[in-house]
Amino acid sequence: MKDLFTNSLNGYILLSSLLFCIGVLGVLIRKNIIILFMSIELMLNAVNLLLAAFSVHHNNPDGQVFVFFIMAVAAAEITVGLAILVMIYRNTGSVSIDALKKLKW
Repeated sequence: MKDLFTNSLNGYILLSSLLFCIGVLGVLIRKNIIILFMSIELMLNAVNLLLAAFSVHHNNPDGQVFVFFIMAVAAAEITVGLAILVMIYRNTGSVSIDALKKLKW
């Protein structure tokens, strides 16, 4: 197992793929909006891990710059998402995606 993570991208690709798949499953299966946001963040962090690993492997800092910008956009996305979540909770009394059916035009 130790050889999997030393001087190779295989371990990082495996870990990143696992994290991304867990995030996709969380988005597809769960109905709670908070868990949905956490799953999206997990997917973004999996991509960030892979970008940083490739950046270090290829000795090019461009991937690390992309990681910085992705984290900034993710922070803004969560801020807007949580504001929308608060408004949904005030209107419906629930944070379930099924409760959004009540908010029809």
